[in-house]
Amino acid sequence: MHNAIINITNLRLRTFIGFNDEEREKKQDVVINIEIHYPADIECVQLDEVEHALNYKTITKSVIKLVENGHFLLLEKLVADILAQCHIHPDVTFARVRVDKPHALRFADSVSLTLEWQKKRNID
Repeated sequence: MHNAIINITNLRLRTFIGFNDEEREKKQDVVINIEIHYPADIECVQLDEVEHALNYKTITKSVIKLVENGHFLLLEKLVADILAQCHIHPDVTFARVRVDKPHALRFADSVSLTLEWQKKRNID
């Protein structure tokens, strides 16, 4: 069994993020980075069978829909909601999401927040 790691890098989207009046009325840029771990079984790795792989395009589409249609007061809520989309698939064992909000502070390139999720192991 292999541990596969999918990285979605610098997904640039626009959403309503923040609680100031201007932020609630005008979409802002966000940059999303996602890391997803899952077990890649032998069919996926050696036999090149698509049905045994995790479909990163499906995950990305759900994240795009969530972000572009959402209204978020806090960066924490946005990141938590994206993270939840990343571990819906039962094979996911770990996920990490980082969202950058460019130009959130005057003298900084961006402000970012990262959250992680890990599947609990069954201990018998």
